[in-house]
Amino acid sequence: MRIGELAARAGTTTRTLRYYESRGLLTARREGNGYRTYDECDLKLLEQIRTLQDFGFDLEETRPFVECLRAGHPEGDTCPASLAVYRRKLDELDSLIGQLTAVRETVARQLARAELAAEAEAPGSPEPQCELGRHTW
Repeated sequence: MRIGELAARAGTTTRTLRYYESRGLLTARREGNGYRTYDECDLKLLEQIRTLQDFGFDLEETRPFVECLRAGHPEGDTCPASLAVYRRKLDELDSLIGQLTAVRETVARQLARAELAAEAEAPGSPEPQCELGRHTW
């Protein structure tokens, strides 16, 4: 198939495919007239790249999976380098989850404090004055 058909079937653009080719992730074969041609294996390779990117992998992190597919492994993720990328990504995600959990806990404490302060204000009392409004800069 030609580049336009591959792009359409993979749900991407010809520009993206040319970029992948320039990065060595996709290899086109050339017809006598110079047109790029691809096959079903290239489509599977693109699907692997897109799936990994949907999961948050950057383009360079997909390289071991591409190489694994090219080596004949049907899933592209059973090679040692692919497994290592999975492990690094899990470590990265665990770290991010920890950071987000800490931020969530801080926001929850702030909300609880603010709700208590709001409940403590007597109904009908004057609006509090903003301390920032009293300063002259």
